[in-house]
Amino acid sequence: MSEEVQRETARSTPVVRRFVIYGVVLLVVFLLGFVPMWLKARRHAGSLAKAERQLTLVKRQHDLASAAIDARRGEYEPARRAASQFFTSARAEIDEGEASALTQAQRQGVAPLLAERDELITLLARSDPASADRLSELYVKYRAASGQPPR
Repeated sequence: MSEEVQRETARSTPVVRRFVIYGVVLLVVFLLGFVPMWLKARRHAGSLAKAERQLTLVKRQHDLASAAIDARRGEYEPARRAASQFFTSARAEIDEGEASALTQAQRQGVAPLLAERDELITLLARSDPASADRLSELYVKYRAASGQPPR
């Protein structure tokens, strides 16, 4: 009986060895396809993060520009909503700290602009034409504080 066990063991060893070799070859082929794609995904993740940061800044600038234009046109309620959205999102961005789309210097530059919130929202709620000039000035200050060059 021990001869039969030895024969079966001798036969099964090449089969097991073949499966191990196939498994190793499959793993190598998988890694040859996976590693380049992983490196490419990492590179694009950095680009995506940069684009998202810029989009956040542009959205905030858009809200403020929209408020200024609406106020100029005498449409105070849409201007008030856009200004309120600007102040809310700017406050949230500053409160995020290091996770913010703004750098430390930009956060320090934008923070003082938030002090004008209540007065500006009140002017817009009263449909005061002076709010258009105040929003335009705030827009220019925001662009300077966020590090965007004047046009």
